[in-house]
Amino acid sequence: MAILPIRIMGDPVLHSPAAEVDEITDEVRQLVRDMYETMDAAPGVGLAAPQVGVSLRLYVYTYQDDDGRPWRGVVINPVLWMKPTEPGSPDPDEESEGCLSFPGERFPLRRSEEVLVTGIDLDGSPVRIQVEGWRARIMQHEFDHLDGVLYIDRLSDSDWKTTQKIARKRGWGRPGVSWTPGVDDLDA
Repeated sequence: MAILPIRIMGDPVLHSPAAEVDEITDEVRQLVRDMYETMDAAPGVGLAAPQVGVSLRLYVYTYQDDDGRPWRGVVINPVLWMKPTEPGSPDPDEESEGCLSFPGERFPLRRSEEVLVTGIDLDGSPVRIQVEGWRARIMQHEFDHLDGVLYIDRLSDSDWKTTQKIARKRGWGRPGVSWTPGVDDLDA
C-alpha cells in the first residue's frame, strides 16, 4: 500500500466529471487500498479517486459514531438521492466542512440532512447507504468530487472570495499542485 499525493484545487482532474468504473480490476482494488491509507494518514473522513489524480467514479469513507462504532467502506459508481435542503443560512458551528483538496480550512455549507446512495463495492455486490447528519454530509461531499465539484464551489459569495484569496496566497488554483500526508507540512 502507498500514501498517494492529494491534488489541490485548480488541478483539472478535480474540476471535471469522473468516468464510470467499467470493471473491478486488480488496479482498482490497489487504488482503493491506497486511498484508505491516504485518507487515514491525512486524516480525513472521505476521499474520492479524483483527489488522488484518478478520474474514476469511486470514493472511500470512514466515520466513527459518538458511541465508538466505526463506519467504513467504498462506493463504486454511486448514485445519490437527497432530501431537499432546508432553506436558510448554514450554522457555522454545526454545518462547517473542510476538504483534503483545500486543506486546512473550513467553511459553513448547508447540505441535505438525509441521503440515499447506491452503487457497488469491490466485490461487485450492491451497496445501499441511507444516512442522516454527518454521514449524509460525507456522502454528498465525496459524490460532488465525482462530478468535478469542490465544496468551495458551493459556498456563499463572500466565503468563495475568501477561498480564492487563500488559494492565491498559497499558490493553489493551478494544475499540478498536491500534498502528501505525512510528508508535506501545510501550515500556512
